[in-house]
Amino acid sequence: MQNAALRLKNLAEQLMGAALPVRIRAWDGSETGPPDAPVLVVRNRRALRHLLWKPGELGLARAWVAGDLDVDGDLYEVLDRMAEFIWERGDNARNLRQSLRDPRVRAAARSLFALSAPFLPPAPPPEEMRRHGRLHLHTKGSDRQAISHHYDVGNDFYELVLGPSMVYSCAYWESPDGTLEDAQRDKLELIARKLDLKPGMRLLDVGCGWGSMAIHAAREHGVSVVGVTLSQEQAAYARKRIADEGLTDRIEIRVQDYRDVRDGPYDAISSIGMAEHVGSARYLEYAHDLHALLKPGGRLLNHQIARRPQADESAYTVDEFIDAYVFPDGELAPVGTTVDLLERAGFEVRDLEAIREHYALTLRRWVANLEANWAAGQRLTSPGRARIWRLYMAASALAFERNRIGVNQVLAVKTSESGASGMPLRAREWR
Repeated sequence: MQNAALRLKNLAEQLMGAALPVRIRAWDGSETGPPDAPVLVVRNRRALRHLLWKPGELGLARAWVAGDLDVDGDLYEVLDRMAEFIWERGDNARNLRQSLRDPRVRAAARSLFALSAPFLPPAPPPEEMRRHGRLHLHTKGSDRQAISHHYDVGNDFYELVLGPSMVYSCAYWESPDGTLEDAQRDKLELIARKLDLKPGMRLLDVGCGWGSMAIHAAREHGVSVVGVTLSQEQAAYARKRIADEGLTDRIEIRVQDYRDVRDGPYDAISSIGMAEHVGSARYLEYAHDLHALLKPGGRLLNHQIARRPQADESAYTVDEFIDAYVFPDGELAPVGTTVDLLERAGFEVRDLEAIREHYALTLRRWVANLEANWAAGQRLTSPGRARIWRLYMAASALAFERNRIGVNQVLAVKTSESGASGMPLRAREWR
């Protein structure tokens, strides 16, 4: 079939009612579009079948993960241009149902069917999370499965992406020119200061990852730490790091659900990049559980990604690509909702710091690490999963830069019965 690129370009523009902002290169060697634009590469007709059998974001994701869809040029630029073309045109965009009433578009759609032959549904990539319905969302079993899907993909792969710090959350940058390791150390120290960690205190690190916060708190501030994770691979890695640091007498790493922690009270709790996994149906329970585990005057530092609020919050849906391939069952909430639920559980919220620009910088460094070691990244996990991580981290960096999502550190206190918080009169003394 000749000039597949031109046919695809015409179809896309008819469906969206706008000029395609990137070039298209098709499997037959044809290419069309703005001459200086980055190139969206449709490697074979299976990419079209993914879209026809699963229209929308999930179909695009499957084509990308399978390697049927690719980019030649700056990935950030392609994502930025395509986001405006597909998702941000608002009332000016023509939706698919309206477009299909147009005889010209129906004719183009028939051409797409012909281009995609043989017309059989392609199997989803093996990296896609398999589910049997969502009736038991955020049970202990379903959370364990979701965490394993994301984190048990190889510690060596995470080392390549995250670097020596092995911290998988937003760093805290003094300058965009600083090192990732320094910025991650500064983030851990910022949290320690907000929690006012002192020798002899007990810290619970919920969702402890590969042990970085636990090690920093024990080594630099002399506290005893219990870290909990649902990932077997994270726990094994953290325990080895702790042994190498000579801190086994101060740190215990458990493979345990936060709902099963019963050995409070703790002086402080850190929850860093974990609450996104809790889910809206369980969030008040999460807040109550952490409140119960703190002693009076104890502090919680909740570091969490947030989305922008919607006019109709009941219309919120989880991003299909992220749900299927990255963070199964993860949910984002507006920061106001998070603060409300923490206070309903009994906390007094004392400080909120928005640091979304810091996450954009962090994600760009992670993408650069992966791209600089692309062959190794594919070998250490799988080609499909390496493609997933590259796409989701690059897209997330743009989302933080464009204020589509944010990240916040919320410092909350369990006050005493008399109302005492133990907080200094000037709350920003940790800076």
